[in-house]
Amino acid sequence: MSLQNAYLYYDLENLFKGTILSLANAVEAKDPYTSGHVERVMNLSVEMGKKVGLKGEDLKNVELASILHDIGKIAIPDEILKKPAKLTDEEYEIIKTHVHHGARILSPIPGLKGVIPAVLHHHERWDGRGYPVGLKEKEIPLIARIIAITDSFDAMNSDRPYRKRLPPELIIKEFKDNSGKQFDPELVEIFLELKELEELFK
Repeated sequence: MSLQNAYLYYDLENLFKGTILSLANAVEAKDPYTSGHVERVMNLSVEMGKKVGLKGEDLKNVELASILHDIGKIAIPDEILKKPAKLTDEEYEIIKTHVHHGARILSPIPGLKGVIPAVLHHHERWDGRGYPVGLKEKEIPLIARIIAITDSFDAMNSDRPYRKRLPPELIIKEFKDNSGKQFDPELVEIFLELKELEELFK
């Protein structure tokens, strides 16, 4: 009976994670330029979570939050989400609402209670100049601070409609220049030491 219960729990966990990935893939399907973004951000975020000592439920929340961090973009109009040119101030304000949409979409799911703060706050900045609230430093949830780094890295290391991917040396410079400004300085050091970066730069 114990073995059967273990298998049932494992199957339910896989079903839950599969459903979450399907939701995230629905967002990616809206924009071909973000293909693979969720998986890359997830892998890097989990590695960072391990490096800072997260385990068990906390590490699981890192994985789920990194999968779902942009789920709210499903509510953003395609003409803004896919716009190849620079966004207007009004369009940028609309893009910023995706964090609220994400939190709202996930709020009915009890198992994602520990994920919602990261989804809502992954665009906050270490210096307090981010959104949606303007939290600063360690007021920002740890998982949100992790995703802020991995999400930004993948954006810089990927082609976008308005620019090509940045060269590795420029990406590293961006992180060093913005350590203590946009990003948690301790987490930046940990991130730049990840062995996975070398492979992703290729």
